[in-house]
Amino acid sequence: MTDRLLSLAAGVCPETGPADFVAACAAAGWDACGIWFDADTWTDGVATEVRRRLDDTGVVALDMEPVFVTPDGDHGDRMIEAAAAVGARNLLVVSRGVDDERFTERFAELCDRAAPHGIGCSIEFLAFMSVSSLAQSLAILDSIDRPNAGVLIDALHLARTGATPRDVAAVDPNRLAYAQLCDGPADAPEDAYADALGGRLTLGEGGLPIGALVDALPAHTALSMEIRSKHLRTAFANPEDRARHVLDTTTAWLEAHPVA
Repeated sequence: MTDRLLSLAAGVCPETGPADFVAACAAAGWDACGIWFDADTWTDGVATEVRRRLDDTGVVALDMEPVFVTPDGDHGDRMIEAAAAVGARNLLVVSRGVDDERFTERFAELCDRAAPHGIGCSIEFLAFMSVSSLAQSLAILDSIDRPNAGVLIDALHLARTGATPRDVAAVDPNRLAYAQLCDGPADAPEDAYADALGGRLTLGEGGLPIGALVDALPAHTALSMEIRSKHLRTAFANPEDRARHVLDTTTAWLEAHPVA
């Protein structure tokens, strides 16, 4: 097993509202979970209910997602307020259709606005988004030099963008607040979106170098299970059952692959 904080990513149950997702994670036995922010449905009432369920269960809000920085703007300022209200520790930030100069400027602004609340901001790189590699993410972090800025390592996206656990081991540990784990086919399918949003596997079911990746992460890095799976959504329609299945398979993998 591990002493790291284990969390269930919000994307595992995309059909479940954030308050109910907290409840499902708590009932399944998770110590932490992610919070999905939907700008069209998030209200002060939602924030209050999410915070109440977190406080009542002791579940930690590891992160809130996603901030999509786009040419038409983003909901980052609202998300920072929401994250502060529920006590989320991190924001996940993605560049969608903007150049690096604009994204860097906006990402620095988000870091500065989140810092007084003790919230970190992590860049997620994806092959089909504007910031599409670990190296690109690190260059942005170097240019802004914010203490609460980091990079989110997603096991699937790391593999699909050609980076390796050895590359992760070379990253400044202070930039790795949390990482997202899943397994998947060793060879990338043709449909990258379907791969990311519905083709992920539980740990040990695929061919990704999960053990090497976890070994490359600093001991303080929390582990979020980002197992977006069409199969799991069908096989476990109840979000509590799905959350419990992912926890059971994660625990079994960790017991078979002890990590720091």
